[in-house]
Amino acid sequence: MVPSNFGYSVREATHHIHRNWSTCLGAIVTIFLSLFVIGVFVLGSVLIGNMVGDVEDRVTIQAFLSDSADQAAVDAFQSKVSSWDNVQSVTYKSKDEALQEYRETMSNRNAEDAVAALDGENPVPASLVIKMTEPEQVESVASRIIDDPDFASIADDPGNTSASVQYGRETVERLFSVTAWVRVAAVVLVLLLTFVAFVFINNTIRLAISARRREIAIERLVGASNGFIRGPFIAEGALEAIIGSVLAIIVLHLGASYLLPQLSNSLQFLSFELSPSVMFQTYGILFVIGVVIGLFGSAIAMRRYLKV
Repeated sequence: MVPSNFGYSVREATHHIHRNWSTCLGAIVTIFLSLFVIGVFVLGSVLIGNMVGDVEDRVTIQAFLSDSADQAAVDAFQSKVSSWDNVQSVTYKSKDEALQEYRETMSNRNAEDAVAALDGENPVPASLVIKMTEPEQVESVASRIIDDPDFASIADDPGNTSASVQYGRETVERLFSVTAWVRVAAVVLVLLLTFVAFVFINNTIRLAISARRREIAIERLVGASNGFIRGPFIAEGALEAIIGSVLAIIVLHLGASYLLPQLSNSLQFLSFELSPSVMFQTYGILFVIGVVIGLFGSAIAMRRYLKV
């Protein structure tokens, strides 16, 4: 369905957009808003994915050890766990290191007063900190540690080894659940907005066909080819989609350039960095989606309403 006269098709499409700007503006604005929201959601999903990745990297298992545990037994168990699948590293944290970490973590919560009240005693147990190669496997590894008889002999609470193993089960489960929902929502929203933009392009071309029925009839009488008649409508759909896509890309780029640095300054504990390659890939995807919507919307409208 390639236009037989590209220049004529583009000129006719431009003239029709100018003459019927209110109708065409609706299609352009719809494409702009749809692609803009899709772009925001795509970039937002990438940011959330990066944040989730950062949190996942911090998912660890802490196996608390008894103060009376034999150091040789601790070293042997550390080596044993290090050899397991999905275990990236196992680090021994002494009682002094654990207390110092408590001071740093609770620096704004009167940690020094709490430590001073201990009269030189250190109630914080030593532990083994296990980091995973695949955070999704944290629960299975934690269960394996709990059930291991070697750990029971060195655990802080030998009678209840599950109390000596912590990995933030509820937080981890909630994290993975949110990640899954975000991915599903992103796919559903992209499909929905693409469909809405497609429908508006389809309706706009249908109205354009209705407005030019007499002109189309004359073109048929003088022997114009199907490609010649269809060309302006294809070009119109493509032009509307290109204009909407470019507007969406410009606004999205300006918004990201302004908002992301502001968020980074306000929420320094979170990462709001997006690489230039991700940005340009997103822009390219939005442009391609817009053009495809324009071409297919025009093609479907002509197939239904333009009998040539």
